[in-house]
Amino acid sequence: MTGIALSRRTRKRVNARLLDALTWLVLFVMLAPVLWLIIASTQTKLHLATGEIDVLHPTFKAFRQMWQTVDFEKYFVNSLVICGAAALLATAFAASAGYALARFKFRGARPFGVAIIGTQLIPGSLFLLPVFMGFIWLKQNTPIQLFDTQLGMVLVYTAFFTPVAIYFMRSFFLALPRELEDAALVDGCTPFGAFVRIVLPNALPGLVATFVYAFLFAWDELLFVTALTQTRAETIPIGIRNFIGNYSQEYSQLMAAGVVSTLPVLLAFFLTQRWLVRGLTAGAVKG
Repeated sequence: MTGIALSRRTRKRVNARLLDALTWLVLFVMLAPVLWLIIASTQTKLHLATGEIDVLHPTFKAFRQMWQTVDFEKYFVNSLVICGAAALLATAFAASAGYALARFKFRGARPFGVAIIGTQLIPGSLFLLPVFMGFIWLKQNTPIQLFDTQLGMVLVYTAFFTPVAIYFMRSFFLALPRELEDAALVDGCTPFGAFVRIVLPNALPGLVATFVYAFLFAWDELLFVTALTQTRAETIPIGIRNFIGNYSQEYSQLMAAGVVSTLPVLLAFFLTQRWLVRGLTAGAVKG
């Protein structure tokens, strides 16, 4: 019996080591492009062209040259403003609508919830032409200017990310115990006061997860920002595309631009990963 027990423990230990090795292998494969991006951004154009990578003597000249080659600051600021505002608005709308769907029973609640999910089945590219024609019509016939403006892109991204954000927040609110709000009402809070003072603080992981989700997807979006902007509201994906089209031989600067555009996304994820994981899994059991 002792030999059998030792054999089982040995087998479990070996399986655990194999799983650890597989995990590290998968992690390395996933991070290898990012590591190569960082290493290549610290090399000169000549080193990258000849394949003579000098890891021991990195240089950051490409980062300085990148800002001078193209107006990368404009793309970076536009991305921060547009993506941040759109994610904030989508989260605010989703918090209100998600709470209503989770807590209140009203006529049409179920069809409304199904319609929200149904919007995600329609390819976003189908809306491109109507939105583009609508922006051009407003530009030509009204004082409202949405084409090639930060406001126009904020409205577009908010409209696209709000439905899935509502689904996230509804699932999270369903996982919160209703007793918290009942206790607040007994203590004299109004329903709105209970929502602001009790529900929203407890829903912080869901709010953070929704905000980060919308921000990350807006940061990488290219199709709509290409069609709906010209010069004033272009974001980082447009900047990278223009960089590749006009300076395709500047390998180190292209890599530096990739690092700069990737860094805010990585920071947003790592700084909020604890809340992000809690928020995305909160409604997995209930709702």
